[in-house]
Amino acid sequence: MERNTRINDISQTAFLTLQCHAMDARSAHPVLNDRSAIQTLEKLKEAFGSVNTKLYRRIKHDKVRNSLVAHIVIRAKQYDDYIRDYLSRYPEAAVINIGCGLDDRFSRIDNGSVAFYDLDLPDIMDMKKQIFPPGGRYRQISQSVFSYDWMEGIDGTHVILVAEGVFMYCEEKDVKALFRQLQMKFRNPEIVFEAVNKKWLSGWRRKVMEIKLKKEMKLGEATLFRFGISDSDEIETWEPGYRLLEEWSYFDSPNISFLLKLFGQIGTVRKTQWTVRYVLEK
Repeated sequence: MERNTRINDISQTAFLTLQCHAMDARSAHPVLNDRSAIQTLEKLKEAFGSVNTKLYRRIKHDKVRNSLVAHIVIRAKQYDDYIRDYLSRYPEAAVINIGCGLDDRFSRIDNGSVAFYDLDLPDIMDMKKQIFPPGGRYRQISQSVFSYDWMEGIDGTHVILVAEGVFMYCEEKDVKALFRQLQMKFRNPEIVFEAVNKKWLSGWRRKVMEIKLKKEMKLGEATLFRFGISDSDEIETWEPGYRLLEEWSYFDSPNISFLLKLFGQIGTVRKTQWTVRYVLEK
């Protein structure tokens, strides 16, 4: 594997996700059971084993809080289920996995006819193509989601896009512009993405979030949240045709304890960080 160690701070979140998937797969009762994450992590450790860099320190850091592992893998399973639901209606649809990182989602959801596109920045995709070579119905796009030429060549008849842990690091104006492009390019695409409550983008809440990202999650200086919404239906006010289909919170999962479910009934807790599913109609 080529030793490209020039990975920006936001891209390094991919390694945290990978570690959570691997820890879950090694556990006695896995939720996602992404066995490929174990092999991927070992390949990365071997490739970077003699390189003393911030990247290697990130890769070899195996100790992640169990609560974070649970959140990451439960979220991934839910997003897989959203895709499976869409494919049950449109088996030959195009799936765009935005900010895909080093995850092997294609293998988990492949129904034998889907056209699957992994999309991420070049620093991550240069690594990914060596671990999961593209081919057939599995394609890779190595560029920013905000460089819209990636949409060319994709059949826009039935499209679902998923973005785990992506848009909160972006500027609102960029997310709005992307949604407009998606609405124009594709026919009624669905998009599933994780949102952060905008209350956590200022004041004391922002300081708490920064501590969590930098110290607890060991993320870099650039991994600060920039975009948030106040409630799930806020996106409907952006443009005509944007319609909320459903919302989901980690606290809705059957894989958490009864006490956590009760805790999640508090509105401010439930919607600190949650997921919304939209259709962008013409």
